[in-house]
Amino acid sequence: MAEAAPRLTALAEELLGTPLPVRIRAWDGSQAGPPDAPALVVRHRRALRRLLWRPGELGLARAWVTGEIEVEGDLYEVLDRLAGLLWERSPGTGKGQSAAARLAALRDPGLRAAARELIALAGPGLPPPPPAEEVRRRRGVLHSRRRDKEAISHHYDVGNDFYELVLGPSMVYSCAYWEEGGDLEAAQRAKLDLICRKLALRPDGRLLDVGCGWGSMVLHAAREYGVRAVGITLSTEQAAYARKRIADEGLTDRIEIRVQDYRDVRDGPYDAVSSIGMAEHVGSARYRDYAAALHGLLKPGGRLLNHQIARRPLGDEERYHVDEFIDAYVFPDGELAPVGTTVALLEEAGFEVRDVEAIREHYAMTLRQWVANLVEHWAEAVRLASPGRARIWQLYMAASAVSFERNRIGVNQVLAVRTPESGGARMPLRARTWSE
Repeated sequence: MAEAAPRLTALAEELLGTPLPVRIRAWDGSQAGPPDAPALVVRHRRALRRLLWRPGELGLARAWVTGEIEVEGDLYEVLDRLAGLLWERSPGTGKGQSAAARLAALRDPGLRAAARELIALAGPGLPPPPPAEEVRRRRGVLHSRRRDKEAISHHYDVGNDFYELVLGPSMVYSCAYWEEGGDLEAAQRAKLDLICRKLALRPDGRLLDVGCGWGSMVLHAAREYGVRAVGITLSTEQAAYARKRIADEGLTDRIEIRVQDYRDVRDGPYDAVSSIGMAEHVGSARYRDYAAALHGLLKPGGRLLNHQIARRPLGDEERYHVDEFIDAYVFPDGELAPVGTTVALLEEAGFEVRDVEAIREHYAMTLRQWVANLVEHWAEAVRLASPGRARIWQLYMAASAVSFERNRIGVNQVLAVRTPESGGARMPLRARTWSE
């Protein structure tokens, strides 16, 4: 029998229609592919059965989470080399492929022969069960209160100690704002302060932080700007952690943390609302309602700072689908929208959008630092969560960094005002200072 790695390489190139840009090392010790390239290591033929039963990204993800597939060399380089094959294929490939195109592919003798070869390599057996870390069958209506709470719990209730290893002392789980030569903590402080300045926070003003995480934004705003803040989250673990931090700093008279859905906040008006990395969880069907709810919670002249990841627009938006790996293992039910769609929906809700700042490169830098933190504390992360969970976070953060670097996704701070009928938005004539 021929060695496994050359056969796998030939099969992959037949199915993809292009040379494979990485080496393959198989379970039998064989290797194939460019000798100077990093290697994709297939440790067990069970990984092939996963791909046969669930072709595409989810099958690969399951093999990665279980350790049946690993990377030897620079993970970023592997992801960058494979990005064009896995995520940037033409509209005629992948999940968005038409039924006619799929049927035509099935009739292709070469592809049918490749599939038979893959079956022979995989060996007999039923589909392996999904890893324990995968989201099971979801209950309820998409983006209902109950289902949103379950989705948030899956992602954020992994353990505060685990997140401390990854995020560092700031405990901020969103894009930092970097300067040359700065570190992660300084960059996260700079991001929080930038948001406070954009919101024009004043002593004793009321701030609502929607999706408050571990309380970093409300703590910074109360400590540095003297506001009275309310932070809401659906994660009980986040809320407990945030309340302890607030008590430790002696700010319980200025900050309240609630386990509460944004749809249930009734104590407006607020002077300002921050939404930092929250809107990605809302969903396209609910976004108009979300924007209207925040508009209704602001007093006239109040400001919203919406910090949100965005995807590139598609020629046919009906082709958009949620990333399978992210949906199954990281952010269940999360959705991304183009920044233009977000701006339009905010304005339809009654906001006047006054500024959009794109900080895509900053998120790539942030993610690379989080991955470095995880790798540095790998043994502890595995102990606190599980080997599979640590592998999930490593892959998702590294792949996301590559996606930001390649402009597949971006992140934007959108500053919007509930401008009163008089038209007085109380904005400075020159809100930005540009430098070359």
